[in-house]
Amino acid sequence: MADSRDVLLVDGYNMIGDWPELSKLAESGLEEARNRLLFRLADYQAFSGRRVIVVFDAYLVPGLGKSFTQSKVQIYFTKEKETADECIERLVRELSMRRRQIYVATSDMVEQHVIFGQGALRISARELLIEVEQNEKELQQRLAEDQAKLTRNTIGGKLSPDVLQQFERWRRG
Repeated sequence: MADSRDVLLVDGYNMIGDWPELSKLAESGLEEARNRLLFRLADYQAFSGRRVIVVFDAYLVPGLGKSFTQSKVQIYFTKEKETADECIERLVRELSMRRRQIYVATSDMVEQHVIFGQGALRISARELLIEVEQNEKELQQRLAEDQAKLTRNTIGGKLSPDVLQQFERWRRG
């Protein structure tokens, strides 16, 4: 069965540079900032149902060009001499043939004019951050509600009123 979910393509280093929390982390270690971005996007992917693909620019690293999946987020390190923008363009061409709605989160709007001309929709780094934070709040709220349900004795809520009435009669004796 074909995967028909919306796709969010993320320029990873753009998000790291534009999200305040991640840019501070990047000062002490880029790997930690990448991991935090991927962690937040994995939660976002699970909550939103969008397929998330993150592209990291590795054009200065000879022979890298690898992709893998981590927590259901697809991660691409670009090929040698391929920029993240070129990789995103290639992915948009491949994915648009499958009739999906494609969103591209980048701060390089000028460099991505080709894909926006092909029908992909742009999400700025700030807009994505707001959306991710909103999803995190909703997720925390749902978890708190579920936790509250677990701490109460809910057996009474699962029984019919007639059964509850019979138990009350037995209790009173």
